[in-house]
Amino acid sequence: MNPGLLRNRITLQKKVDLTDPDGFTTQQWQDIATVWAAAENLHGREYWEAAAIQAENTVKFTIRYRPDVDQTMRILFKGKVYNILSVDNIKYRNEFIEIKARELAQNEI
Repeated sequence: MNPGLLRNRITLQKKVDLTDPDGFTTQQWQDIATVWAAAENLHGREYWEAAAIQAENTVKFTIRYRPDVDQTMRILFKGKVYNILSVDNIKYRNEFIEIKARELAQNEI
């Protein structure tokens, strides 16, 4: 992987438990890191569901290796939110990881 291809900024977020002023625990997304990434569309797919067309967009992000990235996290990229589907430590070299993520529709956020 050519590090020069990491030209997009993405933000990794993780859901954390926070206590509000009334003492109740709530879950909120918290920024973990903003990193450089290569972003590539895997495919665009349309399918019929309940007589409506729904588009699904899956993106492959490649970033420098981070041991803390997992499928419970999400990515913010160009104003859109992506759920992480898989994380692959490329060739187990601890240099780069490949993240496959699905763009969330506005009603899923």
